[in-house]
Amino acid sequence: MNERNGFSVAGIPFVGLCIVLAAIGIALVLPAAQGQPAASAIAGVILLAIDGFMLKGFFQVAPNEGQVLQLFGKYAGTVRHEGLRWTNPFCSRRRISLRVRNFESGKLKVNDNDGNPIEIGAVVVWQVLDTAEAVFCVDDYENFVHIQSESALRQMAQSYPYDAHDDGKPSLRSHGDVINSHLRDEIQTRLGKAGVQVVEARISHLAYAQEIAQAMLQRQQAGAIIAARTKIVEGAVSMVEMALDQLSQRGVVNLDEERKAAMVSNLLVVLCGERGSQPVLNTGTLYN
Repeated sequence: MNERNGFSVAGIPFVGLCIVLAAIGIALVLPAAQGQPAASAIAGVILLAIDGFMLKGFFQVAPNEGQVLQLFGKYAGTVRHEGLRWTNPFCSRRRISLRVRNFESGKLKVNDNDGNPIEIGAVVVWQVLDTAEAVFCVDDYENFVHIQSESALRQMAQSYPYDAHDDGKPSLRSHGDVINSHLRDEIQTRLGKAGVQVVEARISHLAYAQEIAQAMLQRQQAGAIIAARTKIVEGAVSMVEMALDQLSQRGVVNLDEERKAAMVSNLLVVLCGERGSQPVLNTGTLYN
């Protein structure tokens, strides 16, 4: 079912028409009270009844709002024109907001692609695009949006790992744009049948579950330490290599292989150590 324009006309001219009908009806009823023929009084009463019935057809449409019309249970169209409107008094009306709305899902506990329990939440920005589908295709479109958004969030979270173990594979923590786009598309697929457009969807909360948070924190710390140590060792080896080349090129000292090994060992200890080195004066030689 698709939305279509419902019948309505500007309400201000009909206000004037109702006032004229009321005045005529009163003018016909008043002489009957003074002993005039009853036919005019009956006509006046009929006019007043018709006028009162026509008043039921007035309604207001606010900006970014739609009024869904139903005539004896059948969809009669949607009115989006702002201001005072008038339509068939037999039509029932339901107000639907077309404004942009948002909500934040609760913290959901799901398993990521690696099977690790995580907590995840999202903010979804949405608006009604088709009022007919929103009213007649689902029972409660607002509740439908909330439940289906959380379902899509669960589905998306199970498709990615929390951390990227492979540089070419996106993860929940490191690839925000990819994850948000996937989440928006997943929610839109589910809400399309309700006439709802998803404007934006973003992850608002992401963390490991409490039972594994400490272990995963230690894992991250270990990874950071290994990465830092690797960088330090690479720099230290480069510095030692540069020192040996400079000594050899300038002829400062001639070192055999055993003395070079001792010098490399000492330099690596100094450069890779966590604490400041303490100099030791050697009064002998390497061989005694």
